[in-house]
Amino acid sequence: MSGLSETERTGLKTILSSMAKGDLMSLSDTVTNKMIAVENVTEAMETILSFSKNAEELLKRKKVYRELIFKYLAKEGVTMPPNSEKHQLVRRALELWSSVKVDEAKQQQPTTSESTDTKVEVGFDPLILGQQFCQWFFQLLNSQNPSLGQQPQEWGPQHFWPDVRLRLLSSAATEQMDEFLGAELVSLRLLALTSGEHLLFSPNLEPHGLRALASPHGLVLVAVAGTIHRDSACLGIFEQIFGLIRSPLAENSWKIKFVNLKIRGQDALGGAEVAAPSLSYNSSELQLLCS
Repeated sequence: MSGLSETERTGLKTILSSMAKGDLMSLSDTVTNKMIAVENVTEAMETILSFSKNAEELLKRKKVYRELIFKYLAKEGVTMPPNSEKHQLVRRALELWSSVKVDEAKQQQPTTSESTDTKVEVGFDPLILGQQFCQWFFQLLNSQNPSLGQQPQEWGPQHFWPDVRLRLLSSAATEQMDEFLGAELVSLRLLALTSGEHLLFSPNLEPHGLRALASPHGLVLVAVAGTIHRDSACLGIFEQIFGLIRSPLAENSWKIKFVNLKIRGQDALGGAEVAAPSLSYNSSELQLLCS
C-alpha cells in the first residue's frame, strides 16, 4: 500500500522516531482510520510507513510538526532559514531524498571512484562537481556542530592539499582579514567555526548562488553564497570560493587547494534580504582566480 522508496522510508523513520509517543500513536490512528490497533512505538512507525500513500502526504500530516522536519534537515546538513514555512521544509526534504536516490543510482555505475574524498563521474561538468562538492563539504562541516546532536563525520587535513591557503574576511561592526597556511591550520580554523562557534552554513545551490569554472591546467573553481545561522538565529551571509585539484592517487577524487571565505554579519548588511543570497563575484573576477 505504501509508495515509499527505501530512501524516503529511512528519512521518514528518522523523523517519526523523534516524535512524542502520544503523537505517534495518534498519527497511526489517523493514517489507518483507527482500523489497526498498535501496542508500541515500533508497531506504530511501521504501520504509519506501510499505510502512507507517499512521503509528501505523510510529511504534511498535522502531527508531523515543522520543527521535526527542520531539525531533521539540519542533521542531514541542509540548513534552512529558521522562519521557513512547513511547506518549504516538506519540499526541501522531498528534494533531498530525490537527490539521494539519483546519487545512489550513479554510485552503482563503474565510473565512480571509491575514495573517501568528494567524488565525481568521469567526463564531469564543473557545475555538477560544484553542486556535489558543496553538498558534501557543508554537510561534513555542519556535522561538527555539537548543537545538532549528531555524530560528527570524519573531518581533518586529509581533505586539503598540504600547501592549502585560507583567507578569511569577516565584516560586522569592523572588518578583519586573516590568512592561514597548511592543511592542519586551515582544517582547524574551519572546524572552529562549527565546533567552537556553533555556526551552521546553509549554501544556496540555486543558479544565482553557485558558480563553477574549470581551467585548462586542472584547477576547478567553485563559488557559493549562503546564510549563516546559530540555533534559530540568522547571523548573516557568506560567500566562499574553493579551488579544487584532482588527486593523482584516485582518478575521480578532489582535494581543496585554497579557500576564500567572506562573512558579513547583519550589521554589515543594512537590513538587506538574506533568505537566498546571490554571489557578488562576476565571471571575470572568478576567471582571474582560475588563471
